Amino acid sequence: MWRRDGAGWRARIGLLTPHFDPVPETEFQAMAPPGVSIHAARVPLGTFDSDGNFSLERGSGAARAFAEPPHIDNCATLLASIPASVIVCAYTGSSYVLGADGDDALKARLETRTRGIPVVIPMPACCLALRALGARKIALIHPPWFSADLDESGVTYFLNRGFEVVHHAPAPLRSDFGEVAPAQIYDWARRTVPASAEAVVIGGNGLRAIGAIEALERDVGRPVLSANQVAFWQALHLAGIEASVGNYGRIFAAGLPAGA
Repeated sequence: MWRRDGAGWRARIGLLTPHFDPVPETEFQAMAPPGVSIHAARVPLGTFDSDGNFSLERGSGAARAFAEPPHIDNCATLLASIPASVIVCAYTGSSYVLGADGDDALKARLETRTRGIPVVIPMPACCLALRALGARKIALIHPPWFSADLDESGVTYFLNRGFEVVHHAPAPLRSDFGEVAPAQIYDWARRTVPASAEAVVIGGNGLRAIGAIEALERDVGRPVLSANQVAFWQALHLAGIEASVGNYGRIFAAGLPAGA
């Protein structure tokens, strides 16, 4: 009897992720149906000195640097050689710093390097998901390591895309970058999401959130979206994958909006 061997016989999804962040690829692997394989390229954020020590870029500077050539462009070219079916650019902060026009420019530039392989950017994917669900008023939850300025940039991003942000805040679940348990996100969202929100949006690809989505949707009675979840949802559609994804949110039962 043959056993599952990890082959991407349905699709290979490439992932561009900051070099220090394990969350996007592990969440993609958790959500992936049989026959969909995940292939990550790590984009360096910072510089090496002559002794091999790495100086990490942080904050809004890192968000902008992630989207700038040459590193992300070269990584996209390498992923295209697999070849990948779709490539996801897993960094929420870049969208907030660059804005919608910057997202479009980044997507176009990377698709030149991938020679037409589609590129998914999480925040435009989130807007598509909100449209697919018919939700306009959102509660926006950000990672604890997001600055107040980056949180406000997220609000501006969604306002400029035609959504109303009825609540926003970084969730104070730890003091630095790192792992967060599903129960922590669940408890914070249950306490803070107002009744006026039509959907909950958890921004930040480095914030491990998919484990809490099913319970949150059940108990708050509204759709819950996360950066990695919506990017994976759009990537599956672009790859032509119709296999069901259970336990990670009602968005997986929705198709792409017309014209997407």
